[in-house]
Amino acid sequence: MPKVLVLYYSSYGHIETMANAVAEGVRAAGLSADVKRVPELVPEDVAKAHHFKTEQSAPLATPAELADYDAIILGAPTRFGRLPAQMANFWDQTGGLWLQGALIGKVGAVFTSTASQHGGQETTLYSLMSNLIHHGMVISGLPYSFQGQLKLDAVTGGSPYGATTIAAGDGSRQPDANELEGAKFLGQHVAGITKKLAA
Repeated sequence: MPKVLVLYYSSYGHIETMANAVAEGVRAAGLSADVKRVPELVPEDVAKAHHFKTEQSAPLATPAELADYDAIILGAPTRFGRLPAQMANFWDQTGGLWLQGALIGKVGAVFTSTASQHGGQETTLYSLMSNLIHHGMVISGLPYSFQGQLKLDAVTGGSPYGATTIAAGDGSRQPDANELEGAKFLGQHVAGITKKLAA
């Protein structure tokens, strides 16, 4: 059975919540999903002082294990419209996999969180995606068959480039039902593509 990795970095828990929803979608489509995270680079005292969510249930991933999966769905919050250093640092360690072509043909997708509606969601998704493209992965977005991204009656995330959520500047807003449905849809969609490619 094809295996899917949901790999994330989360400072305040929003992306962790989205990662679990993505994995739920993968499992609903009949594939196994492992949820793992990349290491924190911020010193522990600084993380606590800035109210980072330091306790997270997912185990740490290692770059070498990426080759064990048929699909990788990547999630991280924005840092000025791009991926955060923690996720960049992790992918900067994958040069050996790149030289081997170990990820070529695997399915990839992305999701993110920003403070505001226009806080760089799509540029962050692209910056996450570029790592996957350089590794030769087959990229999936969030198709418009997920109708939730067409909503106009509420402030909500969602992008054709990947699932998104809005956290508010102080992190007080949690992913809403529509955003979680988008994350699940992304997981199901990637699982479907992965099954087709595996066949």
